[in-house]
Amino acid sequence: MGNKILTFGEIIMRLSPPGHRTMKQSHEMEFFFGGTELNVAASLATMGCEVKHVSCVSDDFVGESALAFVKSFGIDPSFITKNEHPLGLYFLEVGSSVRASRIAYNRLNGSFANIEAGNTDWEKAVEDCCYFHWTGISPGISESAYKTLKEGLLKAREMGIEVTADPAYRSNLWKYGKSGKEVLKELVGYSTVFIGGVNEINEILGTQFSPDKEGFLKACRELTQQVPSIHKIFDKIRIGVTASSQQTRGRALIDGDYFETELLEVSPVVDRIGTGDAFVAGLIYGLQHFDDEKALHFANAACAIKHTILGDINYSSAEDILEVMAGDSGGRIKR
Repeated sequence: MGNKILTFGEIIMRLSPPGHRTMKQSHEMEFFFGGTELNVAASLATMGCEVKHVSCVSDDFVGESALAFVKSFGIDPSFITKNEHPLGLYFLEVGSSVRASRIAYNRLNGSFANIEAGNTDWEKAVEDCCYFHWTGISPGISESAYKTLKEGLLKAREMGIEVTADPAYRSNLWKYGKSGKEVLKELVGYSTVFIGGVNEINEILGTQFSPDKEGFLKACRELTQQVPSIHKIFDKIRIGVTASSQQTRGRALIDGDYFETELLEVSPVVDRIGTGDAFVAGLIYGLQHFDDEKALHFANAACAIKHTILGDINYSSAEDILEVMAGDSGGRIKR
């Protein structure tokens, strides 16, 4: 087994009015490439990891631009295919203070939604990999994305690769006739590390555990009983004071042992998009380099620092994150 990391998911374009303007008051847009799993891949690559990404983009200059963006991080694009469908995109109005951010998606008929199952050489894709990361967004986009992901998960488990699952349930997806909760439970069954909390467990299992510590512990025990392949559970807690002020904390249950991080506060927030992905990337990096408890602290620091970075990607190095983790959050100029 190697040390590379494999991610699977949509490459999507984000369009935002500059600053904190609303769409109604702006006549121009800034664009960023991202996507939940690509955000994880790019952050890991920035921290020095070798990463491969599996996806599908449009066969036009927009898709070429997206590929150039992926390559700029040193991510291996060998398993990114193209088709005639347009690249998925979403519009974001960035909120401030008491005004919340708003998002509108246009992705269900995009290039990734039309990825073809059977077209990915998963045996080659998982070669030399030690982690494979997926989220619940991808199988919700289309049935072909679900089937393609399932092929990869089966191959990863066959090869003994650790599979990290962030089974985010998005009710506005899942338009193709399958039950999102049933599919997510099935795919989590091919995974080994669960990244989510009580809400995600309740969605998948149909339970009603409370979000406090006791509820988290009960939910975790129920999850591992119903899905025995899961042996580590990590949860990110974000407390939104306002759109401009956020607090983050991490907690975990591993082999019956519970631990949590300190609370980190970020104010003012520059960009909330991609902060959960930064947590995941920090966690995967941490699991490769540290013990489980330190990995959780590293993930929480990565999540906090991403709140200060514009765009979808956490451009922080491992050294930057370690400094925040060590308490260096004063923001002094480095000379």
